[in-house]
Amino acid sequence: MAQATAQIGVTGLGVMGRNLARNFARHGYAVALHNRTTARTTAVVDQFGDEGTFVPAETAEEFVQSLERPRRLVVMVNAGDATDAVIDEFAPLLEEGDMIIDGGNAHFHDTRRREAKLKEHGLHFVGMGVSGGEEGALNGPSIMPGGSPESYQSLGPMLETISAHVDGTPCCTHIGPDGAGHFVKMVHNGIEYADMQLIAEAYDLLRHGAGLEPAQIAETFRTWNTGRLDSYLIEITADVLAHTDASTGQPFVDIVLDQAEQKGTGRWTVQDALDLGVPVSGIAEAVFARSLSGHADLRRAARGLPGRHGRVEDVSEFADQVEQALYASKLVSYAQGWHMMAVGGREYDWNLDLGQIATIWRGGCIIRAVFLDRIRAAYENNAELPTLLTDEDFSKDLADAQEAWRTVIATATQIGIPVPGFSAALAYYDALRAERLPAALIQGLRDFFGAHTYRRTDRDGSFHTLWAAEGRAEETR
Repeated sequence: MAQATAQIGVTGLGVMGRNLARNFARHGYAVALHNRTTARTTAVVDQFGDEGTFVPAETAEEFVQSLERPRRLVVMVNAGDATDAVIDEFAPLLEEGDMIIDGGNAHFHDTRRREAKLKEHGLHFVGMGVSGGEEGALNGPSIMPGGSPESYQSLGPMLETISAHVDGTPCCTHIGPDGAGHFVKMVHNGIEYADMQLIAEAYDLLRHGAGLEPAQIAETFRTWNTGRLDSYLIEITADVLAHTDASTGQPFVDIVLDQAEQKGTGRWTVQDALDLGVPVSGIAEAVFARSLSGHADLRRAARGLPGRHGRVEDVSEFADQVEQALYASKLVSYAQGWHMMAVGGREYDWNLDLGQIATIWRGGCIIRAVFLDRIRAAYENNAELPTLLTDEDFSKDLADAQEAWRTVIATATQIGIPVPGFSAALAYYDALRAERLPAALIQGLRDFFGAHTYRRTDRDGSFHTLWAAEGRAEETR
C-alpha cells in the first residue's frame, strides 16, 4: 500500500499536465504523478525532481492511495472520450468526498453530465478552465474552476496559490456550479478568436493598405502596447512581426502558410451562442475567417475575380485610425462575450460574477489586457449593466473612435482589403443603437409565406394577416 503523502495528484503528463504539476510542486505541495505510459512519469521526476516533492505512481491504484483525503485528482488529457475513460478508471477507486478535477478544454455540457453522474456516487467533479498555455501552467495561469462550493473550499486555496496574481489578487475564483468554469473558459477562447482576427486585420491594413513592412508594423504594435491596447496579444504580435526566418532571411510572417487552424473552442462558442440566442458576430466572423483561409483550392480558383486595389496616402494618419478601429472593435467583441456569459449564467442558474471574471482575466490568460481592469470597474459600478458599450467611460471611447472606425472600414472596402471583424463589430454597434431594425419586414415576410404570425406595436397579442385576400382584417391567434 502506498502511503498517502501527496496533497494533489496529476494524471496526464503532457506539456500542460507536466507544467501544472511542477507549478504545484514549486509552491510547496507534494504532487502525485501518473501517466498512461510510466516513462513520462519517470521523465518528470528525473528532469524536475529538484523543484519540489513528487510522488510517482505506476498504477491507478497506487496513484489514488498516495493522495491525502479528500483526494484531489487533476485530469489533464484530451477532451472527449479520453476524459471519460480516465474518469471511469479512477472513480471506482475513490471515496465519498473525493474530487476529480478536469483541467482540459472540455465542452461544458460534458462537464455538467459528468458532474451529475459523479455526484450520485458522492464524488465532486470540478470542470476547471485553465488559460495561459504551457507557460501559464508553469508560472501562473488564469484558473476558472466550477463545481460545488464544498469542493472549492478544499481545492480553491491551492489553485489561488499557483495562479497568476495581479496587484496581489489571484487570477482564480469559484466561477459557479457544474459546468460554469468550462463555459466561461469557452467564452474566453471565443473572445480570443475575435481578438486575434482583429489584430490580423489591423496588420493586413497596415501591410497592404499602407505599404509598411512587417518590421515597421512591429514597431507600430509596440507603440500601441504602451497605451490602451496594452495586452499580451498585442505584445506577442510585435514579436512575431519582428521575427526573421533563419533559413531564408525573410520576415517570418511571409514564410508561414496563410491557413489558420483551430481546435474548436471558438466554434463551440458560436454554436452555443446560437442556442442561447446571443449575437456574437465578432467571434463568428473570426471562426469563419479561419475556415475561409483553409479553403485553399477555393481561394485559388477565385483569385482572378475583379476587384479593387490601392494604397492610402497618409500612412501616419491611417495607422492612427486603424488603432482606433482596432480598439473599438475589440471592445465590441468583449461586450459580446460578456453578454453571452450574462445570458448563459441566467439560463443555467450559475449566478456568474461578471466583474470577478474580468478580475481573474487580468493576468495569466491569453486575452489578458490592461483594459480588463476597466471592465471590472464597470461591473463594480453597475452589476446589472446591460452591455459594456453603455458604460459611461466605454461609451465615450466609442464616440471618440466613431469617425476613424468608419473611415477605416470604408477605406478597406475601397481598396479591396477584407475586414470582416471590424465590419461585424461596427454593424453590431449600429444595430444596437438603431431606433428600429428591418426585422419588422422579416416578420411580415415570415407571416406571408408561412403564417408564422407577428406582434404589433400598438396592442398585445399575436396576429396573422390573410394575405391571399387583400384588405382582410388581421386575426388574433
